Amino acid sequence: MTQSTATREVTPPASRLDQFFKITERGSTVGREVRGGLVTFFAMAYIIVLNPLIIGTVPDGTGTFLGGGDAPNIAMVSATTALVAGVLTLAMGVFANFPLALAAGLGLNAVVAYSIAGLPDMTWADAMGLVVIEGLIILVLVLTGFREAVFKAVPVELKTAISVGIGLFIALVGFVNAGFVTPGAGTPLQLGTDGSLAGWPILVFVVGLLLTIVLWVRKVRGALLIAILTATALAVVIENVVHVGAKGTDGSNPLGWNLNAPSFDGVVSMPDFGLLGHFSLLGSFDKISAVTVLLLVFSLLLADFFDTMGTMVAVGAEAKLLDAEGNPPRSRAILVVDSIAAAAGGAASVSSNTSYVESTTGVGEGARTGLASVVTGIAFLLATFLSPLVALVPYEAAAPALVFVGFLMMMQVAGIRWTDVEIGIPAFLTIVVMPFTYSISDGIGVGFIAFVVIKIALGKIREIRPLMWLAAAMFVVYFLLGPIENALGI
Repeated sequence: MTQSTATREVTPPASRLDQFFKITERGSTVGREVRGGLVTFFAMAYIIVLNPLIIGTVPDGTGTFLGGGDAPNIAMVSATTALVAGVLTLAMGVFANFPLALAAGLGLNAVVAYSIAGLPDMTWADAMGLVVIEGLIILVLVLTGFREAVFKAVPVELKTAISVGIGLFIALVGFVNAGFVTPGAGTPLQLGTDGSLAGWPILVFVVGLLLTIVLWVRKVRGALLIAILTATALAVVIENVVHVGAKGTDGSNPLGWNLNAPSFDGVVSMPDFGLLGHFSLLGSFDKISAVTVLLLVFSLLLADFFDTMGTMVAVGAEAKLLDAEGNPPRSRAILVVDSIAAAAGGAASVSSNTSYVESTTGVGEGARTGLASVVTGIAFLLATFLSPLVALVPYEAAAPALVFVGFLMMMQVAGIRWTDVEIGIPAFLTIVVMPFTYSISDGIGVGFIAFVVIKIALGKIREIRPLMWLAAAMFVVYFLLGPIENALGI
């Protein structure tokens, strides 16, 4: 044996966990994945409380609340929301190996509650049936390769703009959720309450944000998770000493906690999953016209279709997992799981489930693989039993992570050629429309249409890929749905 052979370092074989999730290959560790998964969970755990408040408190067209009865059943909706999110996020981690979590989609649930279920004679089962139909259509589009083809037809720098726009969007979401930014008196937005920062919840948010910044610049491992847990502990202490209480839906207690007061009400509560399977696939056709059904399904489909595209780009870019064309690994598997999630959410009567942009907070903590999603999924499943503990984390404690990740995603703006108006103008519109309209899909749509219009104006029609033509045309219809419905008398 030669000396070089004797002294050669032997690399220990990777564990099965490492091999399956490619943890080392993607430059991560098990510890980072666990921390990232927990950070993602805390950043989006609000959906367990918020989704029931949106879809569980609105009667359908027959006057019945979700789950049956003449009164809301918040606990049932909450438990099922967490269950479905947990199962689908686990599926994303195991089958797509991507650090992306899923849950009931905000915006989509409001459309289902206020624009579909409330129609005359419509039931919640009918409304959820439309969600299932929309999800199945998207699944077909994925399996035929259409959805992935549209995604790959988007120019790489426009994908970068989508990621940057989402960064600004989630930063604004964080500021709004924490009450740091509120509707103004005479202006669309303002700082805090009446233009100043007042109230204990705002203090928790500010402390959490400053702590996040300090820990991050000092390169402390687990900076985001430490900041969330510290801010939560501070919130619990404040609530138990001062008794701030939550803001009232009628505007009372304006300086209270924005969603739920961090009070301790035990540890375990037994979940009720009675909503599972309560949908009617074709029941809506007996209540409303076929044209109305098609328009409702189309509006749900388009929002779901492009929201996920933007989210997977944002997560992949932040994790540095995108290829030269701006595509994440295993795009088909990601889109298949997301499409199944849309239908599964309807089948479970908790509204369409979709990929969450808050997943970028876990990536900011170091997550690079599907193991982080497995951790997030397990946390959601535990939340079905540990809902009192989940309620301890107020908006104000989780929002700093969203704001800070907005900064991390904003750094990608340097990758856009701003001097090239053919991409600079569509990129700009994509970036600014997302936060200004509070919609990822709207920003993508405006950017796509601007890209096509500019190419036409410059006589470069041949440079527009057929699927970009189609996507832009679909968005034109989407933006004109109101006038179209009025013209048809719907």
